[in-house]
Amino acid sequence: MEYWNHIYEHFNPIALDLGFISVHWYGIMYISALLTALWFAKWIIKKDNMPIAEDTIDNYFIWIEIGIILGARVWYILFYDSNTSYYLSHPWQIFNPFQNGEFVGIRGMSYHGAVVGATIASYLYARRNHGVIFKILDVVALSVPVGFVFGRIGNFLNQELVGRVTDVPWGIYVDGVLRHPSQLYEGFLEGIVIAIILYLYRERRAFDGALIGIYGVLYGTVRFIVEFWRMPDIQLGYLYGGWLTMGQVQSFIMVIISIGVYFFIKKSSTSKPI
Repeated sequence: MEYWNHIYEHFNPIALDLGFISVHWYGIMYISALLTALWFAKWIIKKDNMPIAEDTIDNYFIWIEIGIILGARVWYILFYDSNTSYYLSHPWQIFNPFQNGEFVGIRGMSYHGAVVGATIASYLYARRNHGVIFKILDVVALSVPVGFVFGRIGNFLNQELVGRVTDVPWGIYVDGVLRHPSQLYEGFLEGIVIAIILYLYRERRAFDGALIGIYGVLYGTVRFIVEFWRMPDIQLGYLYGGWLTMGQVQSFIMVIISIGVYFFIKKSSTSKPI
């Protein structure tokens, strides 16, 4: 296990250095997450013979991806970044990938913000395509955790969102301190486990759109638990009694809202799943 424990000392987070620009493994994993989620969405539509045209899911994918990027970045600025006031007074810098003339990419994204952005994008899309939106949301619930696995692997390879100090034999040394590989815990629990649960439950759902509410409850619950192995953001630390993190607060709120979403869709949906 020694090589594994010291893997960060042998691994370069930059996959390709072109001189004027560096391609990070995180970026590769992010693109892989998007493409895998889209592929799985189309696969499940065909497998379950869902009445959703391919161009419909392609168009929705564009809407939701814009919502995810905007939501994830803005949410991070509002709740996690230590320079919130600077960005609010210089909003054009929020998506500026350059620092001091050097390309560094866009750093700092929030998953809860991505959910908010995706929700807003879905609402706007639904205003034009109301009849099919609940079926699409079921597909989203099934495909997002599949792609999510790559996102957490990207966090691990990028040596970010590190875990808390530990003495477990599979821990990873980060700057000389042994820590939980919490990114991989998240990839497994928030990605693989939730994906399997929803996949097995999908044919039992009582109405179209049910899975998105269930996904929110599952993700919020699992994320709340996994946060006990993950270091809180250094600029925020622990909240409320020295043990609660911002991620746990937002995950708890996500569970409550998701329950409300489930019953709202149940009341609004007029069709049974196909």
